[in-house]
Amino acid sequence: MTLAEFDALPADAAESVVAPCVAIPSWAAGLVAGRPYTDLPDLLAAARQLAAAWTDEEVEAALADHPRIGERHTGDGDSAALSAREQAGVDPADAEVQARLRAGNAAYEERFGRIYLVRAAGRSAEEMLALLEDRLENDPATEITVTKGQLAEIALLRLRGLLA
Repeated sequence: MTLAEFDALPADAAESVVAPCVAIPSWAAGLVAGRPYTDLPDLLAAARQLAAAWTDEEVEAALADHPRIGERHTGDGDSAALSAREQAGVDPADAEVQARLRAGNAAYEERFGRIYLVRAAGRSAEEMLALLEDRLENDPATEITVTKGQLAEIALLRLRGLLA
């Protein structure tokens, strides 16, 4: 879809287009309310600004739409398809990597009470594991900030892919 086509959509249809980028309804509504956009950088700047305002609660709720690293999304919609492409760097047949991811995911969830989220697109399983191990050293306040940043990276990559 082009940016001009997005700008021309009725509000509800436009929200449906961007909703799979991140499960934060206020973000999608804010993007739609900000139309029309002059160009893709203008749209992405607005998306970044809206993401910077996400609350911890919105981020926690949005995590429910993301599978653990190394696992597949249980849904079958647009978000599930995007997630599968993003996690292409994780080989489900690599038993050693899968075991390390299971252990790391469990340690992260035990420490922070939520799933480990990282922008998987363009990263290998080894890179994601190294980041996971580093992030286990974070305090909770730092880690929620890092998680927000990773969620925003994912949302912006998805948005760019939809409207590039």
